[in-house]
Amino acid sequence: MIKLNVNGQARDVDVDPDTPLLWVVREQLGLTGTKFGCGAALCGACTVHVDGQAVRSCSTFVGDVEGASVTTIEGLKSADGTLHKVQEAWIKHQVPQCGYCQSGQIMSAVALLSETPDPTDAEIESFMAGNICRCGMYARIKAAIKTAAKA
Repeated sequence: MIKLNVNGQARDVDVDPDTPLLWVVREQLGLTGTKFGCGAALCGACTVHVDGQAVRSCSTFVGDVEGASVTTIEGLKSADGTLHKVQEAWIKHQVPQCGYCQSGQIMSAVALLSETPDPTDAEIESFMAGNICRCGMYARIKAAIKTAAKA
């Protein structure tokens, strides 16, 4: 049994420690906002936070995060349902097109702003470079991050 803290809740999962965190989050815990993209930590669709750091859940083994605090896209909003300032900015700038990469993009943007509260364009581009958007919404993503930084 592996003990996790996911979105502020203690959870026990009965899986092999070498199971990717992505599959535990999606299949064992039913939190399907985190997406499978490439399976090789290259696209960013599966990004979650582990102890506040953005990680690719497809290449992170659940045994390696036992006891850590894991936050998924479902855990960003507050208890009263208020969206995170990055989620609000995403809506304001109409970032999603197909939407598939968006949970990973948002999780990366939140991590960026926690490290760099007022990022430059170059800092945004550098930090977000590992997140692929097939729809090409990079300009909107950057605008939304800048809006969230000001909020």
